[in-house]
Amino acid sequence: MDILNDLLTTPSPTGFCHIIMQKIERKVEKLGFSFELTKKGCGVITIPGKKDDYIIGLSAHVDTLGAMVRSIKDSGRIRFTPIGGYMMNTVEGEYCQIHTRDGRVYDGTILTTKPSVHVYSDAKDQKRIEENMEIRIDELVDSKEDVLKLGVNVGDFISFDSRTVIKENGFIKSRHLDDKAGVAVLFGLMEMFKREGFIPTHTLKIFISTYEEVGHGASYIPEEIDELIAVDMGAVGDDLTCTEKDVSICAKDSSGPYDYHIVGKLIELAKRENLNFAVDIYPRYGSDVSAALRGGNNIRGALIGPGVHASHGIERTHIEGLLNSIALLAAYTLE
Repeated sequence: MDILNDLLTTPSPTGFCHIIMQKIERKVEKLGFSFELTKKGCGVITIPGKKDDYIIGLSAHVDTLGAMVRSIKDSGRIRFTPIGGYMMNTVEGEYCQIHTRDGRVYDGTILTTKPSVHVYSDAKDQKRIEENMEIRIDELVDSKEDVLKLGVNVGDFISFDSRTVIKENGFIKSRHLDDKAGVAVLFGLMEMFKREGFIPTHTLKIFISTYEEVGHGASYIPEEIDELIAVDMGAVGDDLTCTEKDVSICAKDSSGPYDYHIVGKLIELAKRENLNFAVDIYPRYGSDVSAALRGGNNIRGALIGPGVHASHGIERTHIEGLLNSIALLAAYTLE
């Protein structure tokens, strides 16, 4: 939970993950496992198993939704372009940070271009679309030139305030549980291996991806991986059986069905271990396994993860969902 809180409060919109990957590297090294970076900044953690003739990959992505500076208006307001797929109304009124290329950070607020009902008669009816949104930077600026003098330029990254709250009753409310909750699950698994002295049956390669929200997170994975299980959020809502306390096992998403035998094994183990779990179909969802398969990797794949409500908005999960996910991975990797 400490690691999850640290991850959630560290900005990492897709393409701006170097700071959080440094944190992950330090945390992995404390656990005594090896860590290396791919050329595009993804992390690979190796956990030796009793056998190395078959390599199991586990993945989660640390990149999140966010934005970039698209242009600077004459008014000193900033127009942004979204990173990842989200509804504009989910970021309206949110605090954000602008990260300049020379390391400066400025606070701001995301608003519509007509943000006050006391001023604009159509403020409520204005469409929440990209061209009607802007960022009010918390600096004394009245023009484009004033903003440029701060060092803010087109292409600078913008992160959203995660609004993280971890409650005593086990609920975790935050942006970016997709998929920092999944990364925390993998750390829970690694910590258990270290603490209990467990050795996985097969060598594990844990892949922390940094471009999942734009579709190519795990398009490249180490070629020795034979199968890949993505640990990502389980969707909660209409026509779905998953709850925030469950581990979700995805049978099919927008990229098609997952591997019949791995999915069947995961269901069998979830039943054997008396876990709270759900099997669901996600028609508007893709994972790191989807990217890996599209990238031409010769693997079998599956997808699991803790249930997350209101994904790509103000999300919520529960510690029981994380624990059930860790337990299922433990049963699978120690089988």
